[in-house]
Amino acid sequence: MTETTQTQTTPSGRYGASQQRSPEFRLAADALRGLRQDLFHDAFAYRPLPRRSVEGRPARRLFSGRTGKYAAWAPHALVGAAAVVSLLVGWASVSGGPAGLPAGLLAAVPVLLTLVRPVGAFWLSLVAAVVSSMVVGTFDWPWPPGSFLTHLTVLTVVAIRTRPRTAAWMWALTAAYAFLVETLFGDPVSSNSAPMLLLSALALLAVTVWHIRRSAKEEVTAQQTVTAHERSRRTLLEERTTIARELHDVVAHHMSVVAIQAEAAPYRVENPPPELEKAFATIRENAVAALTELRRVLGVVRAEDYEAPEAPQPTLADLDTLLANVREAGLTVDKAVTGAVRELPQGVELSAYRIVQEALSNTLRHAPGAGARVEVGYVLGGLGLRIVNGPPPEPSLIKPSPGAGHGITGMRERVSMLNGEMTAGPAEDGGYEVTVFLPVPSAVERADDSGAGA
Repeated sequence: MTETTQTQTTPSGRYGASQQRSPEFRLAADALRGLRQDLFHDAFAYRPLPRRSVEGRPARRLFSGRTGKYAAWAPHALVGAAAVVSLLVGWASVSGGPAGLPAGLLAAVPVLLTLVRPVGAFWLSLVAAVVSSMVVGTFDWPWPPGSFLTHLTVLTVVAIRTRPRTAAWMWALTAAYAFLVETLFGDPVSSNSAPMLLLSALALLAVTVWHIRRSAKEEVTAQQTVTAHERSRRTLLEERTTIARELHDVVAHHMSVVAIQAEAAPYRVENPPPELEKAFATIRENAVAALTELRRVLGVVRAEDYEAPEAPQPTLADLDTLLANVREAGLTVDKAVTGAVRELPQGVELSAYRIVQEALSNTLRHAPGAGARVEVGYVLGGLGLRIVNGPPPEPSLIKPSPGAGHGITGMRERVSMLNGEMTAGPAEDGGYEVTVFLPVPSAVERADDSGAGA
């Protein structure tokens, strides 16, 4: 009989020790790690202040033309102006003597350093405060006048250039420095630590609020971009669904005609040979099978409450009825037809009708009171459409439409489906113009394609 003894090993090493530590210890360790990362790691790394962006709408209005070239350097100019003011205050804090220039430089250099090494500027500001206190020798302790203004400026600029956690660490170290100096050397009567901590806290709080607001604005902008992309994608799918429904009706009609004619053809021929009857039976079976599969596949794009229209799909022959309807709605529209009018494939006729319909609907929606013109050109190899409207007489009366963009998307989808070309944009007179070309193969080409497919 073998006796098995189970031993439980205790965690050892650095991992096991970290597992046994208290949450308070881990919180303190994370805080010290953040302090080292924000203020000690690469403290004097080169991080130049980028130029200001003037792409925003308010900036474009304020800084236009030649002024826009200098607007990008506005933050650098503000920091330079603050350095000059600190230099003058540090100089004036020493009443004469050779110590005036060093005191002014000690006040100005940390401010200028924020342009290229922001975290290093904070440490230099603390060192400059100690040196200035020795050089100036005033009753303002531990912040001489120049160092007081310099440190406030440095804290604000560095907080703007970094993140809120770094600003909190800088304020904590400033408070620790003030407490240490006052405890060891300071005079509570002449101490100015309380004003420094109060003003710096207010400045850093304002900068933190600005950071939070900017982050929230960026998140909202990113979410709006995603939402607009999804809305555009949904609109595209809706338009494709509509086109699929309409084409389903067109194709189903033609396939039904093929099946019926294939079934009736043998009865129109006296004593048809068996091969002919078999061929027509095969045609009918294939047509019925294709129609069944078409209905099964395209049935998924129909909504549950969708009802197929009982009337046939419109064609260019119904264009006059459409124009009469829009004229009753208040739109003055003219029609011009060029070329030899001929019967086109039903898909082309339907797409052309829908394009004209949507273009006129956009005119009623976005340019009320303007006139429109519809040009239909039957050319060799295709069909040309041009729908143009004039500028609206009263632009101030136009109300924004939530459905803007859907019509253009639908038109482009129809044109792309037929391998056509389309341009849509503002006209020279301030109106809007839509130009479309839908290629239509000739009867010989269609026959060749049918033979190749067979």
